[in-house]
Amino acid sequence: MNTETLLVLLYVLVLASFVGFELISKVPPTLHTPLMSGSNAISGITIVGAIVAAGPDVSSVSKWLGVAALLLATLNVVGGYVVTDRMLQMFKKRKK
Repeated sequence: MNTETLLVLLYVLVLASFVGFELISKVPPTLHTPLMSGSNAISGITIVGAIVAAGPDVSSVSKWLGVAALLLATLNVVGGYVVTDRMLQMFKKRKK
C-alpha cells in the first residue's frame, strides 16, 4: 500500500466518522432501537468482509487484522441484540 492510498483511506475514515457522529446526534432517542438494528445489519456485512480478509491467501498482517475485525464486529452484533432485547422487554406488559 502506497502513501497516496493510505491518505485516501484515512480521509474516508475521518469523513465517515464525522458524518456518523453528526447523524447519530440528530436522531431522537425513540428511534435509537431501529437505528441499532440497522447498525447490526451493517456489522453483519463487516463480519463477511472480515472472514474474506482473514482468508488463507493473504499475508499474516491482513489475516490478523481480519481476525480482529471479525471479533469486534461479532461483539458489536451480539451487544446490539442484547441491548435491543432489553429495550424491547421494557415495552412488554407485565403479568399480574
